[in-house]
Amino acid sequence: MSEMKTAAYICSGCGLGDKLDVAQLSKIAQKEGKMALVREHAFLCNEEGVRMIRDDIEKEAVTHICIAACSRRAKTEAFQFPAAVMSRANLREGVIWVVAEGEQHDEVRQEMADDYVRMGCAEVKKMKLPEGNPSLARNKRVLVVGGGMSGLTAALETAEAGYEAVIVEKEAQLGGWAAKLWKRVPFKHPYAEPQDTGLPELAAKVLSHPRIRVHLNSTIAETSGAPGRFSVRVIGTSGMTTEEVGAIVQATGFGTYDLGKLPELGGGKSPNVIDQAGLEALAIAANGAPIKRADGKAVQSVVFIQCAGQRDGSGTHLPYCSGHCCATSVKQAMYFKDANPQVDTVVMYTDLRLPGMGEDFYRSAQRKGVTFTKGKAAAVEADGDGCAVRFRDLILDEDAAIAADLVVLATGQVPSAGVDLDAWNPIVTAAEGGSEEARQKKVEMQKISVLNLNYRQGPDIPQLKHGFSDSHFICFPYETRRTGIYAAGPVRRPMDMLQATEDATGAALKAIQAAENASLGRAAHPRSGDLSYPIARLEGCTQCKRCTVECPFGAIDEDEKRYPVFNESRCRRCGTCMGACPVRVISFENYSVDTVGMQIKAVDMPDEFSERPRILILACENDAYPALDMAGLQHHLYSAFVRAIPVRCLGSVNTIWITDALNSGYDGVMMMGCKHGDDYQCHFVKGSELANYRMSKIDDTLKQLGLEKERVTTCEVAITDNARVARLIN
Repeated sequence: MSEMKTAAYICSGCGLGDKLDVAQLSKIAQKEGKMALVREHAFLCNEEGVRMIRDDIEKEAVTHICIAACSRRAKTEAFQFPAAVMSRANLREGVIWVVAEGEQHDEVRQEMADDYVRMGCAEVKKMKLPEGNPSLARNKRVLVVGGGMSGLTAALETAEAGYEAVIVEKEAQLGGWAAKLWKRVPFKHPYAEPQDTGLPELAAKVLSHPRIRVHLNSTIAETSGAPGRFSVRVIGTSGMTTEEVGAIVQATGFGTYDLGKLPELGGGKSPNVIDQAGLEALAIAANGAPIKRADGKAVQSVVFIQCAGQRDGSGTHLPYCSGHCCATSVKQAMYFKDANPQVDTVVMYTDLRLPGMGEDFYRSAQRKGVTFTKGKAAAVEADGDGCAVRFRDLILDEDAAIAADLVVLATGQVPSAGVDLDAWNPIVTAAEGGSEEARQKKVEMQKISVLNLNYRQGPDIPQLKHGFSDSHFICFPYETRRTGIYAAGPVRRPMDMLQATEDATGAALKAIQAAENASLGRAAHPRSGDLSYPIARLEGCTQCKRCTVECPFGAIDEDEKRYPVFNESRCRRCGTCMGACPVRVISFENYSVDTVGMQIKAVDMPDEFSERPRILILACENDAYPALDMAGLQHHLYSAFVRAIPVRCLGSVNTIWITDALNSGYDGVMMMGCKHGDDYQCHFVKGSELANYRMSKIDDTLKQLGLEKERVTTCEVAITDNARVARLIN
């Protein structure tokens, strides 16, 4: 790269020139920031202002620029200069919109703006222009694991978008659960009758598509590599095949909750108590004629019991609702009424959940004579050659009973997600320690693996809770903690068939995006397009393994000498490894211990007796920093004594920043990150949680400095907390 030449651009638009001394800001950039070129402009983001910056880059050989104007989250399209490194000093949302009006606040407002200019100049001089991942991976094929409705849709959408797709299906035919249905819940007008599944037509399209390859009776023996260069060994009836792909969609669907776990409702005890899947088999066998039980007797009365083994607060059964079961029971009740209107059909529910056009479906069932009873089943017992359902009538508030030839339990979806890594890791540790029992258990667990990843972090993608594949349900559905691998359909969360097809389309698009980004050496979500990647000075590495253990995405392996090996294509650029490193040898070209550390040190510290404290805010760029911007936009005022620095993730915060700040004269440090825990909102999954844990260990450092532990605090902030964030500061 050519010799560094710096430039600062000070904007006076959007009221900045009215509230701030722009000439003083320029002087600070030149004298204290040591910027080679300093320019002022009335509106930097307009065509003339942008052209001025571009001309300086082209004609003046400017390589590093600091723009002192609005937030780094604003005007990103205007301030797009690929040939230069850029920092942003937030004077609009971060200063003039949050500091109170009036002459009595002019001085502190100007001090705040002065510091942000100093910080922007200090930051940009420690940044380098990212050159991109040197190991470009150009494979753009998409592997879809699972040939059910979700998998077929994902593959077809991928192919229709112009990319090759490969399906791996463990059964001998395509279709998954959809192939076991007589009809499906209506998904298009009119919403009054069960409709054909549409599976034969979908499967025919897939099998005849020139860009789709299908492996039936096949499973995955091993998955290695990274986005753009996954290598997948597929075992089929004809032997082993290796598929090279750029991204993976896991659409492995679900199984049904074990009936045998519901003996109180007759599950596993009576042949006349079945689940919804069992009824579909009877309906297919009847082929539109009256449905008969397994013993051949025509059904004259049937009771559907909703939420069987679901929505259970005791911890015995599934705690969640599977979403589709109410509509499925209404559909199956219609099977009986359509074949024989005289069949006595009762749907027993505590809450009937039929959102959207499902209301029309429900009304249609009522018109056909289906009875809906609000009640809670207590027991299902044998009664002659049928069953007696004992329940609590929730309308009459009394116990009652119904006789039935057949009882159908609406059991829940159990995801087919593979190995639970929380259970896997302790077993592996014990097996490596010499335990024969653990070794055998590891072999057994390996048999249920879906992807058989050769990652040191385990053979499948992590699960969030209840066995569902982890995905960021708020910000990034389909995403998992393994870059380039996406979850779709009921393996991700409970859903019906229509939701599953929509889900699969989204996952296919994300897979395509990941493969395209990998081919350009760029990061995937949420820093999509970022060309930086982690670099380590191995001569300073102590081989502590903290980076490899704490990386949420399985992007760091170890070589034979136990040094970290970074897999750039798997990396999400969160910087968690940088925050974990005790010797500070990990950095990114445009984000490092120095880029933040120099900002911390650039702030002008007032005299300790001036009663003008300085509080450092390290704010996550995904939720907390946007909340600060929104506080400015809404004109929620907060103290002019804070100095906010956006960080990629709280997981990237290195404790040296805290000690440097307190040693430099800051009165306190406030870290603002995303919510962590089971219902996490951290865009990098574990970053906020790791930061919270690390900061819980900083008390000893504060004691050594003779400071109270209250001087360092961590706050969970959502992107919508614009009013709350101002209150937290104040």
